[in-house]
Amino acid sequence: MQPYEERLTAPRSWWLISVLVGVAVALVMLPFGTLPVLGGLVGGTAVAAVVTSAYGSVRIRVVAGSLVAGEAKIPVSALGDAEVLNGEETRAWRTYKADPRAFMLLRAYIPTALRVNITDPQDPTPYAYISTRHPEALAKALESVRNNA
Repeated sequence: MQPYEERLTAPRSWWLISVLVGVAVALVMLPFGTLPVLGGLVGGTAVAAVVTSAYGSVRIRVVAGSLVAGEAKIPVSALGDAEVLNGEETRAWRTYKADPRAFMLLRAYIPTALRVNITDPQDPTPYAYISTRHPEALAKALESVRNNA
């Protein structure tokens, strides 16, 4: 049983922007005729949608004794205390409080995050900052796995 899984999807407004990118490409192709305009509309929208989807499809999971956040896989045994960040604290930890050595799965369109200390003495990474819509549930899942190990 997986105690936690979340997919961070891009907001709806980004999909509208993808369509607007397609319209802009179509306008650039306007001097070349109708067929290039249609190709620009479809192609521009498709490329923008692929970029939006790729950026907005990152997954966060707690599985097999590890926290998997995007490309990172961190054993729960190497994690320390977790701090739920809301509002101003979220902005502070992704700006002026941020450590350049930290692992940051940052999505600016998500207003909450979880900051988890990394306790592995061999790892120079001080903490992991993970944008999540459900920081309390993620912290609870990490604690559950840590207690069952």
